[in-house]
Amino acid sequence: MVARIPISVAALVRDGLVLLVHRHPSRRWYPDCWDLVGGHVEPDELPHQAVARECLEELGVHVHDPRPIPMTISDPTLHMHAFLVTRWEGEPVNVAPEEHDDLRWFRPSDLADLKLAHPASLSSILSAVQVGDVRPAPERHEGTAVVG
Repeated sequence: MVARIPISVAALVRDGLVLLVHRHPSRRWYPDCWDLVGGHVEPDELPHQAVARECLEELGVHVHDPRPIPMTISDPTLHMHAFLVTRWEGEPVNVAPEEHDDLRWFRPSDLADLKLAHPASLSSILSAVQVGDVRPAPERHEGTAVVG
């Protein structure tokens, strides 16, 4: 059995939207389609370290507390590690134009019409947006909401 390639990807979620990058048409693997940001896990990295590195290299953001999430894909050559990211420093921009020619925030209702790198991941991405958009209710003390 051939070893599967470890990949780490991040679902950055904010205000009910998920950030996707459009893979450059000249890419060898999965060209001209939308995908989560991410890439190969290096031999000396853990998956969560790889996703933090990839977000910095490709989006220019420092992520905080990436949370593992299930991700369904149909490519048997990949070992996918997916993370939900709801906190980061910086505003995501395309700092890897050789890899991506666009990045955009999408509503869940927009995702079904996109050409995704991994169409089987659609339900996993939708779940990530739903989980990531849940905000804890403010704590209540004596009838007053505490804003933190």
